[in-house]
This record gives sequence, C-alpha cells and structure tokens, in this order.
Amino acid sequence: MQAPKIPATVITGFLGAGKTTLIRNLLQNAGGRRIALVINEFGDLGVDGDLLKGCGLETCREEDVVELTNGCICCTVADDFIPTMTMLLERADRLDHIVIETSGLALPQPLVAAFNWPEVKARLTVDGVVTVIDAAAVAEGRFADDEDAIRAAKAADTSLDHDNPIEELFEDQIRAADLVVLNKADLVDGETLDRVRAEVASAAGDRLVKMVRAEHGRLPADVLLGLSAATEDQIALRQSHHEIEHEGGPAHDHDDFESFVVSGGSIADVSTFADGLKTVIARHDILRLKGFCAVAGKPMRLVVQAVGSRVETYFDRPWGKNEARTTRLVVIGLHEGLDDVAIAAEIAGLTDQAETKAA
Repeated sequence: MQAPKIPATVITGFLGAGKTTLIRNLLQNAGGRRIALVINEFGDLGVDGDLLKGCGLETCREEDVVELTNGCICCTVADDFIPTMTMLLERADRLDHIVIETSGLALPQPLVAAFNWPEVKARLTVDGVVTVIDAAAVAEGRFADDEDAIRAAKAADTSLDHDNPIEELFEDQIRAADLVVLNKADLVDGETLDRVRAEVASAAGDRLVKMVRAEHGRLPADVLLGLSAATEDQIALRQSHHEIEHEGGPAHDHDDFESFVVSGGSIADVSTFADGLKTVIARHDILRLKGFCAVAGKPMRLVVQAVGSRVETYFDRPWGKNEARTTRLVVIGLHEGLDDVAIAAEIAGLTDQAETKAA
C-alpha cells in the first residue's frame, strides 16, 4: 500500500512579521511530531536558521534544519526546492511534517504550485499556507499607499505610472493563504485590530480567509498544523499580481529590493547601539535589519531584530569556543534610493571597523 502523503506547511509573510518566532513556538509545542524545517532567506546571512538551530530543543536538531540562502525559493524551485524535498523524503526516519519558512520577499504561489511536480506530488501535500502579518505595521500604513497623494501626483504628471512593490507583495502573500495570523496583536488596541482585519479581508479579494490573532507568535500547534487544505490543488485560483499582469511572461524577480551585509567588531553599549540603529533605519527607510552582535565584555551573542522604527535586542546564547565574535547585520530595503555605502558608514560609527558585502 502507498504510504500517506507527508503534510507540509508553508509559512510566509513580509519581512519582520514574526515567522521565525512563530516556528520556534510551534517546535516547543510540537506534541512529539518529527518536523523538518526548510528556512529560506533573502541574502546570504542565515539569521533565522541559526536561531532555530540554536534553540536547544529535540524538535529542532541541526540535521532537521535545511537553510537556503541564495535567493528567494519562489524563484529557485527547480534548483533548490525540488532537490531539498527529495532529500527529506529519502531520509531513513520518516517525517511527520515539513515546515517551510519563505523569505519575507517571496511569493508563495510558485512554491505551492511546485508541489504538483511529479517528483513530489505523490508523496507530499500542502497542509496549508500560513501568512503571518505584523498587525502593528499594517496599522501604521506600512503596506498601503497614500491614495490622495498618488492622485495629486498623477494629476500633475499624467505620464506617471505608480507601482508599489511592498503593497503588491503584501496582497500576494494574503491571497495565497489558508490561514492569516495577525501577529503582534498586543501592540494595537481592539479597534485598530478590527481595522487590520478589514484590510486583510480586502487584500484577500473574493475569498474568505480564516484569521487568528497572536502575540509573540504564540499559537497552539494544532491551530497551525492539520489544516488539510491540499493547497496545491487550488493555487491556480490564488494568482499573484505578477501572474495576473505577466501571464506567460518573464519569471518573478526581486529587482525592487536589495540586501547587503554589514560586518564589524564589538559594540560598547546595547541601548546606545539600538538607538543609533533607529536613526539609521529612519534616515534611509530600511525595511528590515537583523543579525548578531558582539558586545564588549559580554560572553553572550546579541540578537538584533529591527522592523521599521522597532528595534529588539536580546542575548540568545554564549559564543562558541571557536566562533569569531563579530557583528554581522543584514540590511534589506527598496533598491531605489538604498545607499549601502552611507548606511555602512553610519553603522560603522556604532561598531568597530564595519564593512559591507553585497548579499
């Protein structure tokens, strides 16, 4: 008899929505499930995978985590996704579930459609697409245009063609969802959260999408797993903006976004460093900044997570015996106007000997 298909959950959502925190909480409450993780990041600094590998849980052993850091998985299905799935399927210990964390800039649609490839269709199914939303960022208007300003600009220049890649990507990730997690709900009041729900429902179009609120990514595993949606059979009805506008055209790309890594030495004071980062982020409209820092006189590694003006820092573990104690931060923003040289120079003022490397 043919073995039942292994379910896979695709966890998507924009930069900084809280996907990795959600997955870490999921692993802590896995209920004995053997789960493999596929972690995809935009850029070559594997922050999320490193955090999950170091969680110290039996359910996130290093051999259960596969990192893909050479571009968004939605664009590298043949080169990365299919071989990775094949490798996981051929493991001697049969998995109970696979969780795939996409890059914050990925379209879920091409990835889900790849589950229809002959190599995996008979043995895998998409249990569900879970889209994580930063409720506070939505409430702040991070993903919506000022329509009055756009109309005024177009009236002044009739040749102006407006395109907001952030808003479109936000909508595309919602359109693919079986479940939307309204994360960071503790940062907004009830009325504001209702407004966020309405915005998410509008982005979903004609399809009703289930929503659930969360704080710090904390949800029972049974809420996220066991949706039994078989989304691969429905994904053609959940087209992205790119698929609608470029049917049969070029593949999706990420030319609107840029990523680079800033490396440096230790920092002297965590609070001063965080305040300095807020200034740099605001001045250059950085979408996402994350990574690890060495703090002078401290044996622990400092994790830095920044979304917009919110900068979070915490010590996660001691530095390894043979691990270089350095500061490495990945910076992500819109390609147009992102001055990597200036940003690196300003962060250099907060660390020792900072330098940049294109991601």
